[in-house]
Amino acid sequence: MVHSVELVFDADTEAAVRHIWDGLRDAGIPSQAPSGRPHATLTVAQHIDAAADAVLRPLTDRFPIPCQLGATLIFGRSAGVLARLLVPSPALLDVQAEVYRACLPLVSPAALPHTEPGQWTPHVTLARRVAPAKLAAALRIAGRPAEIVGTVVGLRHWDGDKKAEHPIG
Repeated sequence: MVHSVELVFDADTEAAVRHIWDGLRDAGIPSQAPSGRPHATLTVAQHIDAAADAVLRPLTDRFPIPCQLGATLIFGRSAGVLARLLVPSPALLDVQAEVYRACLPLVSPAALPHTEPGQWTPHVTLARRVAPAKLAAALRIAGRPAEIVGTVVGLRHWDGDKKAEHPIG
């Protein structure tokens, strides 16, 4: 499994994303529901040492940060990943770059390249393995409401090996 450092949202933003997850699931599309918590991944590696939590703690002074979930995205070519764009504000881009740099000495074997500053596509995953035949329905459900205005309230370290969330702060 993998470890990641992620942004987490306020309760209203989480509820809006969960509503989309539920709509996708009800339409027979493999959504993130019912497990998981809405988040945006900042950096990811096979392993991130637990010491990262203490190293990242000073960044928690930057929260809350206003955010907006915008356009629906599709990653991949067939049976893709469906997501909503986390509009990349300067504040979010700065936090992502600092998290990435702070974690570099604590990851093994290396952070995945798509999380390098300048390569990161901020998003919230809605569904994985969306079959092409279900794509039109998935896009219709995932795109409503057209905009979700919310707040990023903090960071967490996700330990995929133990399926454990470690709030940072």
